[in-house]
Amino acid sequence: MFSNLLYFLVALVIYTTSELLKNTQGLDKTLLLNAFLISVAFIGVCQLIFRRLLRFAAERPSYENLDHLIQKRISCLSVSALILFAVNIYGFKLPHFFSGIRFFEVLPTFKAILFLGLYLLYLVVIWNAAYPIQNRYFAGSVSKKDYILSNISFSLPALLPWFCLSMAADLLNLLPWPPLNDFLKTPAGEIGFIVFFLVAIAVFGPFFIKRIWNCKPLAPGYTRSRIESICKKAGMTYSDILKWELFGGNMMTAGVMGFIGRFRYLLVTPALMNALSDEELDAVMVHEIGHIQKYHMIFYLLLFAGFMACNYVFFEPAMLLLYLVEPAYKMFAWIGVERATAHPIMISISLIGAFILYFRFIFGFFMRNFEREADLHVYQFTKDASSLISTFHKIASYSRQAMDKPNWHHFSIGQRINFLERCEKDPSLIRSHHSKVRKMMAAYLIGIVFLFSAGYSISSGAAKERFDNFIAERILFRHLEVDPSNSDLYTLVGDYYYGQSNYERAIDSYENVLRIDPLNIHALNNLSWLFSTCPEEVYRNSKKALEYAERALRRQREAFILDTYAEALFANNNINGAIEAALEALNQSEEKKEYYEGQLKRFRKTQSR
Repeated sequence: MFSNLLYFLVALVIYTTSELLKNTQGLDKTLLLNAFLISVAFIGVCQLIFRRLLRFAAERPSYENLDHLIQKRISCLSVSALILFAVNIYGFKLPHFFSGIRFFEVLPTFKAILFLGLYLLYLVVIWNAAYPIQNRYFAGSVSKKDYILSNISFSLPALLPWFCLSMAADLLNLLPWPPLNDFLKTPAGEIGFIVFFLVAIAVFGPFFIKRIWNCKPLAPGYTRSRIESICKKAGMTYSDILKWELFGGNMMTAGVMGFIGRFRYLLVTPALMNALSDEELDAVMVHEIGHIQKYHMIFYLLLFAGFMACNYVFFEPAMLLLYLVEPAYKMFAWIGVERATAHPIMISISLIGAFILYFRFIFGFFMRNFEREADLHVYQFTKDASSLISTFHKIASYSRQAMDKPNWHHFSIGQRINFLERCEKDPSLIRSHHSKVRKMMAAYLIGIVFLFSAGYSISSGAAKERFDNFIAERILFRHLEVDPSNSDLYTLVGDYYYGQSNYERAIDSYENVLRIDPLNIHALNNLSWLFSTCPEEVYRNSKKALEYAERALRRQREAFILDTYAEALFANNNINGAIEAALEALNQSEEKKEYYEGQLKRFRKTQSR
């Protein structure tokens, strides 16, 4: 089920990155028909796959890994649904059919919800087809309605942070308060906005999640009193103990959510309460309390915030670096996709890939070790872990799970039992694991601070200019190899070298421009300025400076050219001419008045000596 959270977040990334694609004018309405037809085909494939699996189960009723096969089919089809969703978004450009609708332009969050609903529809198709065989693996009978609604409600909280942030941004854009909107567009404003809402959602989110999951307070009685007693003994505060009707209450699980006691909830399903003994239920509650007392909730927030922070500072640099991946552009060109379309597709693939790798492997790695640390919390209250171990055996038996069933966010039940048994024999493993988790988090925080600092430096800080020059140089010279007769490219190369204080190469580049285009004003003007004002006197040439300035002035008599002409006259000791040209530049200019006045004062000051 945790995989559904990941799938929804990937679907969100797919939809969000579709904004990078150019809006296509005159969209072909047959694309809608194609989207409908492949969706119908997907429904048929889902039904076919699970009917075949149902027949396989009937033929081999004792097959132990059937649950694993079911989950594998659901996962493969969920990934296929993501691909299908991406085809609809990128290939058939379905979002563009809603362009121009005022409501969606004012509140684009609702347009995103509409298309995320399309992905949800594909998942419902999968769950509907999987239900007949999946129902065998619950502690009791679950109706199809409860099965589908439970899957939906469990997945939706993954989108809660995005929904709150996105809606708040939409509403703030409607406020007639320009200073606030301008501040929110600055890096400090964007970071502050995101941090504020992340903290608010982390604190108040559980209150809304319990409503989404339709959790009700656990009725007063023996079970509630026992849980309350355990919480009191552990010194854990909470708002309420909730009955979690997940899959009609027939799934054996428990949970805890909330950073602060006022908005913290313990959740337990009826199936778990009915199946476990008092001691086993105590062990489960101690496990959940362990998540709180070992600060796992805070660590999860830091893991999520770390990804967002690095994504924020590395997004623009990564987009620029992707311009340099020439083999990918050649591959896209081979299949008929032009560079302007290929670049946003590559951005999308990179974002989705980074997202999946981070949450599947890094986030998953921490989750597995946090769960193991919560298992070990039982030793804080009991001499052994026999009650927790027997609970794991019951969960595996009632849900018919294989003991070694792989899981990306939990160790398998067999691995968890094995580790607890090893700790019984060697208690030093308990301290060792707690120490391992602390070191892991310390290493993570150091790594994130380092990555964020490096990303901020190249996106907004001290290394930005060098990084931009690095990218510009490679992009320019790559284009120059493709189109060596393009004078505009040589002009940009000259500007690049000029900015790098490589005056010899700048002169060569500008002169190459003039060989191709003798009347190029940009090259004439910049070359004249370089020959007049170069900090390295060896490259100054007052005669050429005046020649190029006069040629540029004959083509175009504007303030910036007059300014260069005045500088060339000044370099040739024609002070009166320089003053006249500078005065004309000042009178023609609508901007940079202060600069032109400074030039005029400088020339006049020289004249008065």
